[in-house]
Amino acid sequence: MGRVEGAEPPAVSDALESHRGSLLKLIVVKPHQSVIRFDLRGVKCPLNWAHAKVRLERMVMGEILDLVLDDPRGARDIPRAAEAEGYAVIESSSADGIFYLRIEK
Repeated sequence: MGRVEGAEPPAVSDALESHRGSLLKLIVVKPHQSVIRFDLRGVKCPLNWAHAKVRLERMVMGEILDLVLDDPRGARDIPRAAEAEGYAVIESSSADGIFYLRIEK
């Protein structure tokens, strides 16, 4: 059986019918975000932040910078410095002495 142009599939039309008269929530999905990976293992603070900051300044708004660090001081200080510059730190984790930071421009 072919689909009629403009007709909703039964599951969708049933769901819409059940919500008629109520406010429907829209989910906004961001377009695919570019992720740039930057390995700063072996680079000590404050140079690791200097390298990360230069990279962030070259990025386009909405891009993500994934940092890999082995310097605990950098892992502590970079999120503070990034937020002070207006960037969003969206993830911070560590495993086996390696620190992972995810920063959105």
